[in-house]
Amino acid sequence: MNASALPLHTVCPHCGTTNRLLPEALNAAPDCGRCHRPLFTGAPVSLDEAGFPKTIEKSDLPVLVDFWAPWCGPCRAMAPQYEAAARELEPQVRVVKVDTEAAPALAAQHNIRSIPTLALFVAGREIARQPGAMGASDIVRWVRARLTG
Repeated sequence: MNASALPLHTVCPHCGTTNRLLPEALNAAPDCGRCHRPLFTGAPVSLDEAGFPKTIEKSDLPVLVDFWAPWCGPCRAMAPQYEAAARELEPQVRVVKVDTEAAPALAAQHNIRSIPTLALFVAGREIARQPGAMGASDIVRWVRARLTG
């Protein structure tokens, strides 16, 4: 069996179940094996302190995280750009958001000093970080450059 045929693990954004699927099934709008809801919606998934570790650690897909807060003007300005980037990056990248006001321990654990801050995780490990608001095409370009470089 070649490596591309090995199943990938991804965490359902709705029920938290870890699903296994073949790489070729990513673009076929896969559903969760437990709750039967779409695994990818083309929109950022909001994560809390309970869901964050599982999503980061159990996903074989890269995970892009936007650390933000509702009171942050640049965060609110970037939100539609981040949503547009999610539509382009999914399902090859899981796109999530963490509200640092609702999850201050996560912000502290990941040493978030300014918001918005994007962090890219691969195999449970942060591989890149970018503070500041960005446009959709810049977000997509930044992520793809880190994953191919």
